[in-house]
Amino acid sequence: MRHNMIKLSRIALLALLAVFALAACKKEEKAAETGPAAPVAVPTSGDANAWQNYTVDVVKRNMDGVTYSPFVYFLPQESEADFQAQYDAQLDKVKTDTTRGIVEGNMLAFASPSSGKMADLVTAAFAEVEPDTLKGVKLVFIGQAADSERVKAAVAASGVNYVFVEAK
Repeated sequence: MRHNMIKLSRIALLALLAVFALAACKKEEKAAETGPAAPVAVPTSGDANAWQNYTVDVVKRNMDGVTYSPFVYFLPQESEADFQAQYDAQLDKVKTDTTRGIVEGNMLAFASPSSGKMADLVTAAFAEVEPDTLKGVKLVFIGQAADSERVKAAVAASGVNYVFVEAK
């Protein structure tokens, strides 16, 4: 049951990103006429839907230099009943993706209302990444400033272009 929930939440997030990507063309036309849209506000609660909307907005605003669909990893707040199962599944997914290799021009985006746990996940996943194997890949960490330096240090050897977006 938990595995199905994890798959469903991944599919929902990917579908949401696809919808936003398709709608981006029309929004760019409107933006040219009316100016850029206001950023989505950082959620003040652990509501997963609000965080996913915020994450999509941050990802879209950081697509410069990215030529492929981004890899987006999301964890709910720690109080969710199946948090550990989702954490474990996301950790396995990140390890698989980074070990397999990610082509230059891609983006990895990490977000969670539980910034510290997401920082733990990134740190654990990148411990096995070979040096300089992710050159030209943008990594966006959306979280708390207190976690940024730890994540930056953990991913530095991989060669990614690290971007921090503070969710305060």
